[in-house]
Amino acid sequence: MQEILLNIESKETRYAVLKNGILHDFVVERKKHRQLAGNIYRGKVTNILHNIQSAFIDINEGENGFIHISDILENSQKFQERFEMDFDWSHDLATENAKSSKEADITKLMKIDQPVFVQVIKEPIGTKGARLTSNISIAGRYLVLLPTAPHRGVSRKIADPSARDRLKKLIRAFEMPKDMGLICRTASVNASTEMLVDEATELLQAWQEIVENFDKATKPCCLYEESDLIKRALLTAVDKKFDRLLIDDYNTHQVAKRLYQKFSNEHPLKIELYRDKTPMFERFNVEKEIDKALRRKVWLPSGSYLFFERTEAMYTIDVNSGRGSLQSKSGDVEETLVRINMEAADEIARQLRLRNLGGLIICDFIDMRSRKNQRRVLDRLKESMKDDSAKCTILGMSEFGLVEMTRQRSRESLSQTLFTHCPYCSGSGEIKTHESSSIEIERALKKVMAQGQQFGIEIVTHPDLDHYLNHHDKDFFKKMAEKNHATLKFQASDTLHLNDYVFYSSVSGKKIDV
Repeated sequence: MQEILLNIESKETRYAVLKNGILHDFVVERKKHRQLAGNIYRGKVTNILHNIQSAFIDINEGENGFIHISDILENSQKFQERFEMDFDWSHDLATENAKSSKEADITKLMKIDQPVFVQVIKEPIGTKGARLTSNISIAGRYLVLLPTAPHRGVSRKIADPSARDRLKKLIRAFEMPKDMGLICRTASVNASTEMLVDEATELLQAWQEIVENFDKATKPCCLYEESDLIKRALLTAVDKKFDRLLIDDYNTHQVAKRLYQKFSNEHPLKIELYRDKTPMFERFNVEKEIDKALRRKVWLPSGSYLFFERTEAMYTIDVNSGRGSLQSKSGDVEETLVRINMEAADEIARQLRLRNLGGLIICDFIDMRSRKNQRRVLDRLKESMKDDSAKCTILGMSEFGLVEMTRQRSRESLSQTLFTHCPYCSGSGEIKTHESSSIEIERALKKVMAQGQQFGIEIVTHPDLDHYLNHHDKDFFKKMAEKNHATLKFQASDTLHLNDYVFYSSVSGKKIDV
């Protein structure tokens, strides 16, 4: 059974895909950080960086967006990569685009304060603004309209040659302005000619409205927004023939039912309102899976585990046998390791979707001697990644069992959405040991008695550190104070950080600066 769960809260919407009761995909979208990718804006050029042929553009969405000259020039190669489509070319496309980018000058194309048409192709992440393009595209369910490029193509994901030929002939026959193009998306393979014509007409009307709104506007603003998460969930359920769409909010349930009326003839989807008192995500075990996706260590059914680590440059995933119990029938150790690695490959693909990790990723599988077994694990990983909507590139396995891969970074990862850096450890995840804090207290105490001439001192620490000092260093500190003709008192306060300590004068009650 395949179903989508939508959990609606006042500040966020959560989308979960379940396949046979197991969480397969997860998206969280917050109102303050709604999805920008696909939105079209009237922007204003604020700064031009001639040395890297780029510009910053104000789109009225917080941080200024960033655009490179390759995203301003009409770039056919990028269109093919972005939409995973094929064109018929009689020349070297990559060489031609590289040559045109090299010869162009951004200062001749853009000026400070110039109003521009731009579209977000990559979400803002952290302090980085959105990545922008001038090569506009408006995506429908079956088609993508290219208002600024004359290309017409078909998605590579449509494998049937006869279907590809039919769609190519169809879009070539469309009566449209010569400077506009069309792309057939994967879902178009099941659409009739009338449905495609109707959608092409709707997309052209949408573009005309965008142009009119651009002319009317006087400052940076959003001219067109992509579908919200509710509509995307509904279309996914219809296109992929899901069994049910379950929603825990009455108003959203009614909106989904109204939207579904347009597609009811295509697929008998059940749209149900969740009514139980137990929270929906708790009932279907989604909360536990989300919690699991936020941990660094993920246990696998066999007893082996994955360990996720993030660095500035990449994510690393280490596969460990742990207490793994996947024994092969022949008792072959190599085959046992292969089975653990294949189990890990399935879970790695799932965790990448749930965590929404993007960029460079290194997977460290358990070493296998046989190249044949390495290929088996690599093929399993590639097969498991096919369900991922983000574009992925996987290289071969090295002699050390390392697999390098990249995954398209479309929005913030799950941890970036839910977490912020710890103000105590600055994101390192580590603090000083109690022994280190005790040594610092010893140094500070010597300084206070020698330089500050303090002879009545009260030391306040966190209860955990106070407990450590009770068993290790308090007697030593008191003897050290007696040698300097001073008296010491100790107090605990749970308002302090574990590593913090404060000195007070037991005579005046004032804080002693260390």
